[in-house]
Amino acid sequence: MATIRQAINETIERVRIPTPTRLRDLIRQIRAARTAAEERAVVNRECAYIRSTFREEDSVWRCRNIAKLLYIHMLGYPAHFGQLECLKLTASPRFTDKRIGYLGAMLLLDERQDVHLLITNCLKNDLNSPTQFVVGLALCTLGAIASPEMARDLAGEVEKLMRSPNAYIRKKAALCAFRIIKRVPELMEIFLPATRSLLNEKNHGILIAGVTLITEMCEKSSDTLNHFKKIVPNLVRILKNLILAGYSPEHDVSGVSDPFLQVKILRLLRILGHNDPDASEAMNDILAQVATNTETSKNVGNTILYETVLSIMDIKSEGGLRVLAVNILGRFLLNSDKNIRYVALNTLLRTVHADISAVQRHRTTILECLKDPDVSIRRRAMELSFALINSQNIRAMSKELLVFLEKADPEFKAQCSSRMVHVAERYATSIRWRLDTLLSVLIAAGNYVRDDVVSSTIHLILNSPPEEQAYIGLRLWSSVHNVANSEEKQPLLQVAVWTIGEYGDLLLSSERIEEHQLVDIYQRLLWSTSVSTTTKQYALVSLAKLSTRIRTKEEETRVKQMIEAFGSHLNIDLQQRGVEFAQLFRDYSHLRPALLEKMPKIQKTLPNGTDAEGGGFDDQQPTIDLIEGGDDGDSSLMINTSGGMVGKMGSDSRALLDLLGGGDDPIDGLALTPTADVLISGSTTATTNGKSVVGGAPLPPTTGNNQDLLDLLGSLDMPASTPPAAVNSSLGASTPVLGGIGLDLNSLNDNSIKNGTGGPNLLANSSSFGGLDNLLNSNLSPTTMPTTMPAMLPGLGSPLGSGLGSLTSPTSPTGLVSTNGTTGSLFSDFSAAVINNNDEHAKLLTALDKNGILVQLSAKHTGGALQILMTATNNSLTTLEQYLFQAAVPRSFSLQMLSPSGSTLPPGGTITQEMRVTSTAKATLRMRLRISYQSDGNPVQEQTEVSGFPEEPTE
Repeated sequence: MATIRQAINETIERVRIPTPTRLRDLIRQIRAARTAAEERAVVNRECAYIRSTFREEDSVWRCRNIAKLLYIHMLGYPAHFGQLECLKLTASPRFTDKRIGYLGAMLLLDERQDVHLLITNCLKNDLNSPTQFVVGLALCTLGAIASPEMARDLAGEVEKLMRSPNAYIRKKAALCAFRIIKRVPELMEIFLPATRSLLNEKNHGILIAGVTLITEMCEKSSDTLNHFKKIVPNLVRILKNLILAGYSPEHDVSGVSDPFLQVKILRLLRILGHNDPDASEAMNDILAQVATNTETSKNVGNTILYETVLSIMDIKSEGGLRVLAVNILGRFLLNSDKNIRYVALNTLLRTVHADISAVQRHRTTILECLKDPDVSIRRRAMELSFALINSQNIRAMSKELLVFLEKADPEFKAQCSSRMVHVAERYATSIRWRLDTLLSVLIAAGNYVRDDVVSSTIHLILNSPPEEQAYIGLRLWSSVHNVANSEEKQPLLQVAVWTIGEYGDLLLSSERIEEHQLVDIYQRLLWSTSVSTTTKQYALVSLAKLSTRIRTKEEETRVKQMIEAFGSHLNIDLQQRGVEFAQLFRDYSHLRPALLEKMPKIQKTLPNGTDAEGGGFDDQQPTIDLIEGGDDGDSSLMINTSGGMVGKMGSDSRALLDLLGGGDDPIDGLALTPTADVLISGSTTATTNGKSVVGGAPLPPTTGNNQDLLDLLGSLDMPASTPPAAVNSSLGASTPVLGGIGLDLNSLNDNSIKNGTGGPNLLANSSSFGGLDNLLNSNLSPTTMPTTMPAMLPGLGSPLGSGLGSLTSPTSPTGLVSTNGTTGSLFSDFSAAVINNNDEHAKLLTALDKNGILVQLSAKHTGGALQILMTATNNSLTTLEQYLFQAAVPRSFSLQMLSPSGSTLPPGGTITQEMRVTSTAKATLRMRLRISYQSDGNPVQEQTEVSGFPEEPTE
């Protein structure tokens, strides 16, 4: 009777309330709108009507209105006002209302809304419903919107349903358990007993759900992984039945029996067999059967073979099985579908380290992929080709890659050229072949060459034997002489002019080139409007050096006129170089041969303490750390002396003071005497029989054991450790003394220089530091020195450096003076602290070790501040570009950072950056880091926090 009364009331309500628009009619109206404004008008009108029906508690058409509201939500319009109405529908006894209500709950509710908690009780009731479809709706909704609190409340109900006799409910419950574990991993133990029984099911839907659930559990917990290793025989049996089973219309897809279940099982086997020889042994045979029996003519078969290959490569499989997997990928490379070819190249690149000899058999096919029209395939083929290079195939592979580089798109040229330099350095069979390869790279890549290629080429030429220097000089001359579009090959011009200026005498001695031809090519480059400013800087310095290699006065006069012309150049850097070099032709021509001599060989050392040739640090010998500079291509030379001791100056080096016109003793000119300590004492300094004496006592002469580590200025042989000197006390306690070597030549007369009679007064009276100071770029300023204290001769820097191998020293500090009895460092203040990772007094902290990039901080207290050296190492197979290291410290600390050594990390490459942290209050240092870079064009950003820095030592 009550049912009849309810039906009559609903009929009366339908008659009294106008029928709302049906969903299909709303869709037609929205699609018929010609503009966005018309569409918004239709949506707003319908939303207003739906709101009014919600306010009137219209229960008759609530289901239809929620369905329309969900469609409006899918179009991107706000529909949050329907959340409570969805809850009312889920509480309805009718299945059609529940279906729309739960669908609305999944779309409109999230755990940030308080309404979300109100649905928990409704879900619990429906999970116990006798109707399987209502239970399925509740399980789907719980899996979609479960918050941690809701999952904890209802996990027990789901576990009971996993044991239900109904296969439909068991499948839905297993999938819901998978979503719950994904959100709340600690609930895993509740589902363990019921999970294993799922593998005994005959229903493929339950099997897929069970395998998916076990896979998630194994990935979340290592203990669960060990627990499920016992099911490997069961998985092997299921997979074998799928392969050997006959045709089954219910599960057949393109002739393959249930490929979805096969893929799921193969993935779970890969996880269970990883680093487990016993489990791997149990699955070797079935993997071989899958690899040999699967049909490859359809994409379904290729999918299964791809998962099989991944499983073989990830477990402890047999060698023959790995060869079979690589051969499958080789067949993929011949497939006409470019997606399959890309997958094959990507997989080979990830697994090449496992069996490189098997991959080498497909080298020809891989090289053919370099010509593929698809840009993604060409990129992966290029990366895989570089991964296959070794000492046996370096020549053949380089020839193919150079052909690719010449025709490659601009986006490939930078990365390809840098990696060519890297492999040539690692596997070169001879110096000449390596020189020819680098020259070919410069010609093929043009302006897309990175700065590291230019610096590596110059470094190689610098350390080559004289006959190879003459050979490459002639080849570079021929390349520059015949270059058609010079503006497209600036890096080639930079290397060429550096080499010609440095080794012009070797080129002229070959009698193939006349002096006027060399000068003509420089005139053409310097006067060209298509040549960049950087190349002109190289050329101007190179031309100055060439002036000491040519012999005819006529050509030397031409060189002088060309250099003087740049004294009024609009570019300030070129103007400065022109003015300073012109002084060397006029007033100080006697210094020019010494200043512009050939550079010595410079050993390049890596931040980990090994040099470029593979050697290590010697604890007894001074070393040079060559930390390459920023994006401008310049580099910084940091000099590090082992043991912190002050070394000796070789008598044959003539060094700094000989440039200013000293006598036979290289330091007579400034009355400086090499001693074990630098003393500015009250006694007088005199010269007796060619020996300097302090206070009447002769001092030992300089030792001839010198090591030429740095020679930026011709005959300047700077040893790794510079000796101190005793200076005449007539300077007085407050007399300004140079913190460096640069002097203003305008403040000195020629006689004092040429006769070596400048002495200490010459130093004290030099109030301006221009002239040679600018030439040496020492950035000096006078400082006041007490009567007795040690002093150091700082390192030299020079604007010549950008032309002399792109090597310039850091800015020299002013007044390198120590008031205690110890010796100072060669570079004080910020540039002084070069911390090697193998320094026993430095603390090494790992800031980041992820995705193949390792960032380490080496920290050490020096001079009242914490000196930190950041070293980033790329252990991956891809080049990382636009590398940026950012650091922040608390307000009680002050942070200073030098420029990084570069912004590009090739495979195996490193970037270094120095930092200095000073404390303004007593606090513990914590440093927050942000590291960003691009990998294969995809931006990556990592954030981390580092603590545990060494505490400042107490006095």
